[in-house]
Amino acid sequence: MPQKTLTDSAQQGAVEAAPAASAKRWWILAVVAVAQLMVVLDATIVNIALPSAQADLGFSDGNRQWIVTAYALAFASLLLLGGRIADLFGRKTAFLIGVVGFAGVSALGGAANGFGMLVTARALQGAFGALLAPAALSLLNTTFTDARERARAFSVYGAIAGAGGAVGLLLGGVLTDAFDWRWTLYVNVAIAVVAFVGGWLLLTNHRDAGNSKLDVPGTVLVAAGLFSLVYGFSNAETHDWGSALTWGFLIAGGVLLAAFAWWQTKAAHPLLPLRILLDRNRAASFLAVLISGGGMFGVFLFLTYYLQLNLGFSPTKTGMAFLPMVGALMVAAQLGTTVLVPRVGPKVAVPLGFAVAAAGMAWLTGIGVGSSYVSAVLPQLIVTGAGLGLVMPAAMQLATGGVAAEDAGVASATVNAMQQVGGSIGTALLNTLAASAATDYLAGKDATSKLVQAQATIESYTTAFWWSAGLFAAGAVIAFLLFRRGVPEQDADAAPVVHM
Repeated sequence: MPQKTLTDSAQQGAVEAAPAASAKRWWILAVVAVAQLMVVLDATIVNIALPSAQADLGFSDGNRQWIVTAYALAFASLLLLGGRIADLFGRKTAFLIGVVGFAGVSALGGAANGFGMLVTARALQGAFGALLAPAALSLLNTTFTDARERARAFSVYGAIAGAGGAVGLLLGGVLTDAFDWRWTLYVNVAIAVVAFVGGWLLLTNHRDAGNSKLDVPGTVLVAAGLFSLVYGFSNAETHDWGSALTWGFLIAGGVLLAAFAWWQTKAAHPLLPLRILLDRNRAASFLAVLISGGGMFGVFLFLTYYLQLNLGFSPTKTGMAFLPMVGALMVAAQLGTTVLVPRVGPKVAVPLGFAVAAAGMAWLTGIGVGSSYVSAVLPQLIVTGAGLGLVMPAAMQLATGGVAAEDAGVASATVNAMQQVGGSIGTALLNTLAASAATDYLAGKDATSKLVQAQATIESYTTAFWWSAGLFAAGAVIAFLLFRRGVPEQDADAAPVVHM
């Protein structure tokens, strides 16, 4: 009898604890979402504030791009290191240090008294973001193991990752108009307080790869390789593609990354175990995130210019103009991860999303000098957002699903690296193509005419949109060819253990 009573009590306690554990998981999702939003926002929130910051601090047009590029360089080159640190030393530790560090250097940037101080703060933001982002995503991966709950969680996370750039444009515009450009950086302190308190109360510091060691040669090779790659593409914006500062760094990046891949087959404790890349669905998902990250900049970057310079939108109104796209992306994210992928699999859902996004971008090429936002921009944004909503959350879920718990951090870091490198490549490529299109249009025409100048900018925008459409179309073909048929299996035995 006593044994029976003890067993019954234990079962009753487990039943009572289940709702509490479930509730705790969703609170963890909220904390992770807030932290991820902070990281994603900073990829775009400063963009709208740049003219004000430049006027205040007096730096040149040539230096302006480095306020954005410094963040991307540090973030992309240190992501794999950040992910492995989370696996080795504990995700709670990595998460909290990342949050505090990000907030601290954001405040430093907000108080900047010159270009050097601001660009240093942005680089440090990227470094702490590289620690925070993979810790946040791996926490999500190891917290949600039930297939349905995990799909819902990743739909939320993926929607934030996809829409955060547009939200950054809106918030950057509002803060710059209402206060000062410095508040686009100071706002991170308030967001970080919420994320830190939630992380401190809800997370535990489990180390799934605590017995491994840090792969120092691999860390140096991949950091230098990603830095060279992103730096080379960034230089393409201000230098010619024939410049040694462009192709030289691109070649160096390729060689270093090839050396990194070779070293991972020899290292006793590889930074990026190749078993993570050998799964066909996971490899396809990494490429899907890379392509969607590159193509999205065709929407955010050039449409921002069009709305402000051609349609005369204020920074706040420009940010608000992207909100319908955000709404469509979030709705499609729920549909894709909870309905389409579980029923028809990624081989149908992800290519469909790319095809829809390609159609939206192709439709957007119809803009003109006197076009209306309601007819020439709004429907196209909604279609593009819906397509990306089907791609990004599903790809992120499949890219991190099924990995061993000790590899969760580095798998998550690889997803973030793909998105960041894709964005950097997309920015450089589309900028170069757009500038060439404007130059070609002006050839043989009166370049002093305002009408001709306005039409030249339209040519540059539509060229970027066509290339974005082509990139998404290529993504549809690649995803269809690479993803396996059928619905991904949910192996309960292989799922990561939940650590609360």
